[in-house]
Amino acid sequence: MWIFITLFAAGCQSIRTAYQNTLAREAGFLHATMSRSLYGLPLVSLYLAVCWYLFGGVSVDNNPRFFVAASVCAIAQMMATYFMLRAFQSGSFALGTLLAKTEAVLAALIGLPLLHYTLTIGSWVGIFLGVLGAVVMSVKWQNIKRAHKDISLLLGLASGFCFAVTSVAASMASHSFSGSLITSAGVTLWYVLAMQSLILCGLQIYRSRDLLAPFKNELALSCKVGVLSSLGSIGWFTGFALVNPALVKTLGQIEIIGTLYYSKVRFAEKLTKQQWIGGALIVMSVILVVTSTVK
Repeated sequence: MWIFITLFAAGCQSIRTAYQNTLAREAGFLHATMSRSLYGLPLVSLYLAVCWYLFGGVSVDNNPRFFVAASVCAIAQMMATYFMLRAFQSGSFALGTLLAKTEAVLAALIGLPLLHYTLTIGSWVGIFLGVLGAVVMSVKWQNIKRAHKDISLLLGLASGFCFAVTSVAASMASHSFSGSLITSAGVTLWYVLAMQSLILCGLQIYRSRDLLAPFKNELALSCKVGVLSSLGSIGWFTGFALVNPALVKTLGQIEIIGTLYYSKVRFAEKLTKQQWIGGALIVMSVILVVTSTVK
């Protein structure tokens, strides 16, 4: 089930990222970061109510593990989104954004001492192939000597690290409950979005001195970002609760293939040999991860 959930999440994220990039240009980084949480919260609230009814409720002991993990998740995701949007504007879109895909390897490494999951050799190979494929597709080798001076490189890596922390923290928070994992993931997501909304709305109101500021900029576009983000987050958080977050993020690399299709094949643009090689590595990584985990 996690495979289909992850593919759905990746598809939603691919479309949402394009809208969010436009929103950042029109309304600024802060509003674009805030819109994914504030405008997605109503749909997630409805989803949580349905999960609670269908799968049953959950309970958490006095152990503060959930609140610590979920709060870290919320802050890390805000930072990851901000770094990603800054990478969009840095002048090297592909290098910055695709290097954020290092989150799969980072999630595996961060998760080793924190989670109880283990990875097979095939899964490890698949994770590294996925990251390698993303880098091969994005890096312009003639500029590689100047890559360390490219701010998008640092922003992309920072985004990947923060997204990796988000994945691991979300998994830890979801496993802090007793009850259905589906409902647990929904509760974690709701808490994360609520906390992000309070922080980011507060910042926007403080900066603009206007209580209605979060609702005045690009309302229709903000709603699109929020809805797509909430749908994608439902898929991601559910996947994180079911299996190792590193596997979920590796399978999610398939969204790059979809992006490549729309930007190259559908619009009759020529594919380079480098892009073919990178795409093949990503497909291989997905196959390895799936075959290593599905018996």
